[in-house]
Amino acid sequence: MRSPFLERLERGPILSDGAIGTMLYERGVPYGRSFDELNLTDPALVSGVHKDYLEAGAEIITTNTFGANRLRLAEFGLQRKVRDINLRGVKIAREAREVSGRPAFVGGSVGPVGRPMTEDLARRGGEVREAFREQIEALLEGGADFVMLETFSDLAEIRLAIEAARSACDLPVVAQMTFGEDGLTLAGDSPEEVALALEEYGADVVGINCSIGPQGVLDAVERMVSARPRYIAAQPNAGLPSKQGQHFVYISGPEYFAEYAEKFLAAGARLVGGCCGTTPAHIAAMARVFTGRAPAVHVPAVIARREPDGAQPLPKKESPPTRLKQALDAGEFVVSVELDPPKGLNPTKVLEGARMLSERGVRFVNIADSPMARVRMGCIAMAKLIQDFTPLETIIHFTTRDRNVMALQSELIGAHAMGIRNVIALTGDPPGIGDYPDATGVWDIDSVGLIETLTRMNEGSDRVGRSIGGRTSFCIAAAVDPNSEDLDFQVERLWQKVEAGAHLLMSQPLYDPETLYRFLDRAGPLPVPFLLGVLPLQSSKHAEYMHNEVPGISVPKAVRDAMRAAGANGIREGVRLARELVLEVQDRVQGIYLMPSFGRYEMCAEIIEVLDSSRRPGVATGRAELSPAADRGPIIEGV
Repeated sequence: MRSPFLERLERGPILSDGAIGTMLYERGVPYGRSFDELNLTDPALVSGVHKDYLEAGAEIITTNTFGANRLRLAEFGLQRKVRDINLRGVKIAREAREVSGRPAFVGGSVGPVGRPMTEDLARRGGEVREAFREQIEALLEGGADFVMLETFSDLAEIRLAIEAARSACDLPVVAQMTFGEDGLTLAGDSPEEVALALEEYGADVVGINCSIGPQGVLDAVERMVSARPRYIAAQPNAGLPSKQGQHFVYISGPEYFAEYAEKFLAAGARLVGGCCGTTPAHIAAMARVFTGRAPAVHVPAVIARREPDGAQPLPKKESPPTRLKQALDAGEFVVSVELDPPKGLNPTKVLEGARMLSERGVRFVNIADSPMARVRMGCIAMAKLIQDFTPLETIIHFTTRDRNVMALQSELIGAHAMGIRNVIALTGDPPGIGDYPDATGVWDIDSVGLIETLTRMNEGSDRVGRSIGGRTSFCIAAAVDPNSEDLDFQVERLWQKVEAGAHLLMSQPLYDPETLYRFLDRAGPLPVPFLLGVLPLQSSKHAEYMHNEVPGISVPKAVRDAMRAAGANGIREGVRLARELVLEVQDRVQGIYLMPSFGRYEMCAEIIEVLDSSRRPGVATGRAELSPAADRGPIIEGV
């Protein structure tokens, strides 16, 4: 007998739900515990999420069983409860459907085993396949309407899952994989290759979930269509999350998702929904595209205040300054350009870009630290190469995401010994958005804690006060986000960073002078220099992506309209807008921090050319003394 689920797909597109984990987290369940166990310990909480998605208009609800295989459950000592958790997960979803009175299919969610597939797959393949089979049998017993394979990054692993499903039941199988910013899986497979392979393995629906937001998923869907699979699924995450306080906040809003729901359907997707960061509000907005119902569009964001660690700084003594610190102290208008390290072994293109910038008068470059949690050459190694082969001085981005407090200090001591002494202290993007979604972030300390650690090194000790044999001479930079809707929180964080010892503030990219002025007015007189972040736009698509999918970025409607009107001349228009912005604000900042997209370093040179001659790289401006911290007034409370 033909599956009712496949019959429904045959009739037309179907709307699935959004993230389960995001909603449980938002309702108070901390990351780090087993969400799947809630099926046994708090079924009402899980049921409430399902009911909200049904109320929003979802015609598919997926079970809270993404990590409920024996290998992942073993991390929580729950490996003997595979059947109970999966069986109960299906029953909770079915009961929610019955209570709501809304017709919907229940998809049995199955995620990867949580361990990378390596050369020993032949040895471990049987173990992995059996883990999938055990889980799928329990989902079948509970009454799932189909099997939903989600967030796989390796074709070899998802093949084992499909084989397990086919051996355990005759339910339809939806098989979805994730793709990186390069449009490929972690193993280097293209969307076309994935679509062909998944159908060959026996999947009824092939598709993409999670990945890098709606734009990237749309690109993958359009490529999958060329392989002519029968049905395609598209379930993106809500852009890239940012860590605010102790919480993650996703940026892509419901209306943006509604726009992309139309684009997914137009491209040929038949099953459309959401993944990490999406909420019932996103699904309600997408339901309007399917049914004409108006959505509620409020997406709550939770921000927690950081508690101070109580450590007291030791008395500060003078340290030999870096060239960057000397330039700042002399009142020069500082220009720095960001360079992304290569994804592989060859640094030639980055070095060539650095050399070209040096020839145009640039003296400082920023080196990113695996941004967006994508694996790249280490920032310290890349900085050493640049300083060895060019006259440039580097500013490394350094995150607390990947290193515990011991590794942070060890690497910083090593960097200092190699002459890499300008550091911007960052918390780092969460690993789940990057190449290794199963990787864990460390975050022993946050960016403020890292600034405090650097300050203590400049005073001659490590974080706990033990001597390191001398004083370092780090120039410490801190990131600020003037785009934030919660300016009070951002201003408080700014002053925490200044008081922890930051010598310099560098902003997220801005596109509107008024946003900068509002932030500076709210912050009050700053005792340290402020560098404005400038990221030239490339096209209308680039502008929409930055605005809707990248956390911490807001592109005003007027700018997006200008980029749309520019059409094929998007790069030229992006440079024009950036030049206008720099000219407008150059009297209010002590420098600019240029972030070229796609390695287009020549755009930076065009922007630098419009600076007043006194503000071009290497020329002193005679900047007046900045106000001391004591003049700024009280720290804003209550955030």
